[in-house]
Amino acid sequence: MNALSCFKAYDIRGKLGEELNDAIAYRIGRAFAAWLKKTSESDAALTVVVGGDVRLTSSALKLSLSNGLMDMGVNVIDLGMTGTEEIYFATFHLGVAGGIEVTASHNPIDYNGMKLVQAGAKPLDSQDFAALRQLAEANMFYGAMTKGRLTRGDLLDAYTSHLLTYIQPARIQPLKLVVNAGNGAAGHVIDALEQVFANLNMPVGFIKVHHEANGQFPHGIPNPLLPECRADTAKAVLDYQADMGIAWDGDFDRCFLFDENGEFIEGYYIVGLLAEAFLQRHPGASIVHDPRLTWNTLDVVTQAGGKAIQSKTGHAFIKETMRAEDAVYGGEMSAHHYFRDFAYCDSGMIPWLLVAELMSVKQQPLSQLVAERIAKYPCSGELNFTVSDVALCLERVQQHFSSTHEVDGNPLVDLTDGLSMTFADWRFNLRGSNTEPVLRLNVESRGNMERVTQKTEEVNALLS
Repeated sequence: MNALSCFKAYDIRGKLGEELNDAIAYRIGRAFAAWLKKTSESDAALTVVVGGDVRLTSSALKLSLSNGLMDMGVNVIDLGMTGTEEIYFATFHLGVAGGIEVTASHNPIDYNGMKLVQAGAKPLDSQDFAALRQLAEANMFYGAMTKGRLTRGDLLDAYTSHLLTYIQPARIQPLKLVVNAGNGAAGHVIDALEQVFANLNMPVGFIKVHHEANGQFPHGIPNPLLPECRADTAKAVLDYQADMGIAWDGDFDRCFLFDENGEFIEGYYIVGLLAEAFLQRHPGASIVHDPRLTWNTLDVVTQAGGKAIQSKTGHAFIKETMRAEDAVYGGEMSAHHYFRDFAYCDSGMIPWLLVAELMSVKQQPLSQLVAERIAKYPCSGELNFTVSDVALCLERVQQHFSSTHEVDGNPLVDLTDGLSMTFADWRFNLRGSNTEPVLRLNVESRGNMERVTQKTEEVNALLS
């Protein structure tokens, strides 16, 4: 049995060549088909939707994956170049057995991967994912009596129509928006929405940056979470005097927002903004958040009469918690936003539509919508540290801040996801990445940016 290192905590991602290639993609297709048949309650032929991001290798990997599915008797609907959320949408909209997006999101150009969901766009839990991995590694399959069929599909109209159900188009006031599609993955959706807006007489103009699809990534790896990947969007906002800037990652399941001054807005504050908006529509509803940055979200949700529920970081965990609690909305500070009416899945398109509506209704620029919350709960932003021993580093940091020198006294320690330590006027979360060999740090305080800077430097010294 050959171990497949491309299987990560809850998706598939690996370096092209040895870790992920056409042969492995074919095995994954066969394994997913075998797993679906084992878990299916129906004897009818199963169907899986597939799509791929803009990467140069995605089409070939998707074809090998599809051949694996079809050789096991599963029908395949190929949606072409898509974002991950288009596969989520297609899976629940069409009522098919599963969906697979070929993508490595924000990873380097020499990587690729897959995101898989079962019926209803529900993620595979850890046990299911382990079973899938075992099937792929064993590579012991029997061909189907009847090979599955391959058809081409296009759900762009249905998908964009669904996106518009989250806002009231008549509320939208004149807006000029910079949209940075990274290297074009999100471009086709923006073009489709632009036409829909025109048909509805919505007064929204788009300034398109890095809009054309180009799998060679001429504008760098599409990951606006990194400060070095934000300059082009910020500059365009200022140059064109836009109302807001929007940038996406490689499979556009995350969107990143810039205010009218070209300032990047941490995803943490967008979570609070959207939580408040949903609680106005759904009084008393549950809101799910991750443990990395929490105080602003807890404050907003409590004030709005909602129920804040903490979940471990990561889409599989957030979605599981949202389903269990029937939460209307879930948000991670990493710019993943989840919606009950989107089958509890994350979307990079719904958030900016909601924010555009909020700006229109409140007649306030984005900077003003978040200014009070940023001042009340300043944060460090997520900082990454490459370390040789994650467990040892976490132990060292915990011992340091548990010692008597800490003037705040005994901290509250939470090990839900990595290490969270809470003091009177500041807190931090330090956790290992699910997909990369790094530690990620987030620090926040109660109205004291100097405290954030001081404590960030203190943790940095411990990890250096």
